[in-house]
Amino acid sequence: MAKQRSIKKKPKNKKRIFTILLRVVFYFIVISAGWVILYRFVNPPITILMIQRNSQDIQNEKQPAPRKWVNYEDLSENLKRAVIASEDAHFMQHRGFDKKAIKEAIQKNKEGGTLRGGSTISQQTAKNVFLWPQRSWIRKGLEAWFTILIEAFWSKERILEVYLNVIEMGPNLYGAESATQYYFNKSAQSLTKRQAALIAAVLPNPLRWSPAKPTNYISNRAYRIVRYMPHSEIP
Repeated sequence: MAKQRSIKKKPKNKKRIFTILLRVVFYFIVISAGWVILYRFVNPPITILMIQRNSQDIQNEKQPAPRKWVNYEDLSENLKRAVIASEDAHFMQHRGFDKKAIKEAIQKNKEGGTLRGGSTISQQTAKNVFLWPQRSWIRKGLEAWFTILIEAFWSKERILEVYLNVIEMGPNLYGAESATQYYFNKSAQSLTKRQAALIAAVLPNPLRWSPAKPTNYISNRAYRIVRYMPHSEIP
């Protein structure tokens, strides 16, 4: 009889586990969607990367640069065109994922050499605002999910605005206003094409390169960005 009772309990246990999993998935969807909708109207106050960097700065007795949010309409058009030309040429055409860029990145990585990503501005925004910087398959999966959400609930203007206000642009520098004030002593409204291109050129590794002291590689990259800027479609 004892054996029969234990056998009968198994379907109930499976059903209970399945119910719990369904609830977890449901709450995750609701909370993540609510979080994204909230940030459609409220500017993200901080990111996980900022928290990590700030903790390192406290240990090293460094002070992070002041951060000021700049609304979309007040951001330099040159900067908008430069980052799209540099980071995501099809930003206005795709819905979060650039299949062509992903295929090209996979092919380049198969050929060897420096690993190259195919992330769009939407994906980078999702990663920077909602997730942590360390790479893993779990983070990539969550990044895809949040990319779908921001493309569904945010406008392209909002995605680009948030991107340009939260991304790391140098040591202790987050967002366009902090970077432009530090590197060029001016506001994010008044960047020249060359200055905007230099900022965009260092985004793949802003801790290694500086727009104020560009290497030959960065200067050449900025030159190519300036050439492509007129063809960059912005929101």
